[in-house]
Amino acid sequence: MIDKLHYISQPAADGSHLTAIKNALDAGCKWIQLRIKDQSADNILSYATEAAAICSAYQAKLIINDHPEIALKSGADGVHLGLDDMSIADARAIVGPEFIIGGTANTFADVTRRAAEGVDYIGLGPYRFTTTKKQLSPILGASGYELIVQQCKENNIGLPIIAIGGIEEVDVPHVMQTGVYGLAVSGAITHSADRVATVREIYQHLNAETINS
Repeated sequence: MIDKLHYISQPAADGSHLTAIKNALDAGCKWIQLRIKDQSADNILSYATEAAAICSAYQAKLIINDHPEIALKSGADGVHLGLDDMSIADARAIVGPEFIIGGTANTFADVTRRAAEGVDYIGLGPYRFTTTKKQLSPILGASGYELIVQQCKENNIGLPIIAIGGIEEVDVPHVMQTGVYGLAVSGAITHSADRVATVREIYQHLNAETINS
């Protein structure tokens, strides 16, 4: 089952991606995406292998951004691919039928394409401007999510849609009111002064939306 809260890794102020992942797991996160850009495949594999061991100890899912081969070799649970990355079909041929594959989308046309490609979930965004991603796609905002979620309903597309991109804790109720399945955060947890409280409060909003839906 796809968790409603995805933590996207970034280096911790006092350490690495692995430090930040351990902090997020200690705070209660159950779904981690290791997102490392501009490093060699060997370095990313090293991080991924260690991250997989850490997540396994917490019984959390680990998704690797961009690299199906590394995801498979490291013992991760899945891979997330951007619109300009390897095709979903080619990735599926590498990782097999049971592996989780997520795909990025920015428009309803992207969502339709992803659904046809057979992804397990969609990362739809960005919600707002974020400094963690280069070459950012057009900002969706709450109204953009509402429109695309409605289009999905009208076209019987039932894939879990995860809102992503610059989402802070204060945004969570507003984002979930658009009808998305869940959301992804990075800095909101990485830089929180009380990560346990932040994760607990986010899950409370996510579960409240589930109860009310």
